[in-house]
Amino acid sequence: MSDYEHLLYEQHGPVTVITINRPERMNAIGPQTHRELVDAWGRFRTDDDALVGVLTGAGDEAFCAGGDLKAAFAGTLPVDASPADGVLGPSRWTDVYKPTIAAVNGVAYAGGLEWACWTDIAIADDHATFGVTCRRWNIGLADGGTQRLTRILGYRRAIELIITGRVIDAHEAERIGLVNQVVPRGTCVTRAVELAEAIAALPQPALRTDLEAARSGQGRPLDDGLAIEARCFSRSIVAPETVEGLRRFNDRDHPDRRPDVDPLTPGLSRSR
Repeated sequence: MSDYEHLLYEQHGPVTVITINRPERMNAIGPQTHRELVDAWGRFRTDDDALVGVLTGAGDEAFCAGGDLKAAFAGTLPVDASPADGVLGPSRWTDVYKPTIAAVNGVAYAGGLEWACWTDIAIADDHATFGVTCRRWNIGLADGGTQRLTRILGYRRAIELIITGRVIDAHEAERIGLVNQVVPRGTCVTRAVELAEAIAALPQPALRTDLEAARSGQGRPLDDGLAIEARCFSRSIVAPETVEGLRRFNDRDHPDRRPDVDPLTPGLSRSR
């Protein structure tokens, strides 16, 4: 699938921006959107030139309002995929070992909140709101909300949002750790792409194995997590990029190692 009806798939160098493009439906996910999301994230996962993914919604009203309940009521369920994918796109995939960022440009409700939780980092416009609003319609979470929200927020904070359906604003979302940063309205995509470009400029092998270890170790006993980390480290340490990294460190061939220029890493304290 190369052309999308409900998505925009844009490549900006090493950064891929996937936009749910149904602003007239608050970027709700129906059957066609579901299929396109599966295809788009599969494309991102296998593209060696795509290093960081950004997910957002079209317009300035909604990131994603969840499933298309009008389509569901009309007899068209918003899913026709295998259980391995998810109800609203590939939300059950846990093996996309590339960094992903949600640029939350409006409401993130129900399945939209679940998609914000699917990503590694979330940047929100200051007018964004978040909530398990499907609670009112007796529709449960099926795209990772019960699992990812509790991991991100801890059980007590998460379960309150899950069972009450309470809607929170962007600043509360930042305070409780649901989003990483709140930015002025209309700027979250720009900020997300800037962050994605900074991440893409870093050596990728160890970054990806650390990401894999962090994800795979969630919820496991510490000993199991440490074993996962050791296996991931043993793969990245032999990468050519590690040899080059050691050379650059010792030769001071990097702005972070040169006292005569500003460091690339914000806040870095350097030895002379």
